[in-house]
Amino acid sequence: MSTDSIKYKELQKDQKKLKFNKSRIHDWGLFAMEPILRHEFVIEYLGESIRQQVANHREREYEQSGIGSSYLFRVDDDLVVDATVKGNLARFINHCCTPNCCAKIIRVNKTKRIIIYARRDIQPGEEITYDYKFPLEKNKIPCSCGSDRCRGS
Repeated sequence: MSTDSIKYKELQKDQKKLKFNKSRIHDWGLFAMEPILRHEFVIEYLGESIRQQVANHREREYEQSGIGSSYLFRVDDDLVVDATVKGNLARFINHCCTPNCCAKIIRVNKTKRIIIYARRDIQPGEEITYDYKFPLEKNKIPCSCGSDRCRGS
C-alpha cells in the first residue's frame, strides 16, 4: 500500500465540520464550523471522473441549460472531476487570490483524488478558499475574492 493510500485512510477519519452558506465572494461558499489547523485535511473534492473532451461538452450543456455554475476540477491533461450533479460540499469552495487552503492530487490505488488541506489555521465561521489557478485565457473571469492582493481575474 502506498504512503498516499495510508494517509488517505487516515484522512477519511478526520472529516472537518463544515457548512455551506451565502458567501460574500460568490453566491454560496463553504465555511469552517470548528478550528482547522495548518496542514490539516479539510475535505475531499468528490464528483464524477470524466475525460477532458466530455468535460468540454458538459460545460457547454450546463451553460445552455441555464445552470449558473459548473463545478469542473481539472486533475491533469485528460482527467476532470465533475461535481456539478454528483459532487459533495467541496464544490462550494470559492476561489481566493490569498487562499486559506490548497488542493493536492494524490494517488490512491491507481485513482487520483483531490484533497483540500489548510494552508494556515482557520477559525470557525471563516470561509474555506483555494486558488483555482485557471490557465491564462483570453476571456478572463473577474475575481471578487476581496483580498488585498487580488489579481482581479
